[in-house]
Amino acid sequence: MIFEIIEIIFGVFLAIMAAISVAQKDVVRSIVFLLLFLSLMSADFIFLGATLLGAIELLVYVGAITALLVFTVMITGGREFE
Repeated sequence: MIFEIIEIIFGVFLAIMAAISVAQKDVVRSIVFLLLFLSLMSADFIFLGATLLGAIELLVYVGAITALLVFTVMITGGREFE
């Protein structure tokens, strides 16, 4: 029973973070919410028992992809969407 409640809470927070990440007009804030979304999804995988998948997602997506996006924003100037 408690695991279902925790999983519902994870799902609600994941949906909120994804919606905020897409709705942001500032690119840097969008990347921050994407980072929070991916970190929470990795924690969800670890909570469900898929520790290898959670660790891979944490290293690859949160570490590499988010760093690549931040460097891209730094190089291009990171203007707001219109």
